[in-house]
Amino acid sequence: MEPDDHVCLCHRVSLRKLRAYLKREQPPVASKLSECLNAGTGCQWCVPYLESLFEQWQDGKIGQVSMTPEQYAQRRTAYREDKKRRALEEHTAKQAQANKQQSD
Repeated sequence: MEPDDHVCLCHRVSLRKLRAYLKREQPPVASKLSECLNAGTGCQWCVPYLESLFEQWQDGKIGQVSMTPEQYAQRRTAYREDKKRRALEEHTAKQAQANKQQSD
């Protein structure tokens, strides 16, 4: 990814902003990256990447995400679709259980 590509797609937080935040704020833990324009607080797809950027920064490296923005967006789309599917399956299972209890 290039510096101006978004790592957090929900809140449009770029790699450049995250790098600057790390340099300026020197957070003690990765979760503090959420204070950078709410990164990681939407669908949470980017949380593992934020953690990786934090680890790279701790090791004295410039944080990188090693895929194209297109690949990143495609994987996020698949993640969100899977998340919706699992939520629907869970809801359906709970509904079926509630219906069974009513009929007993």
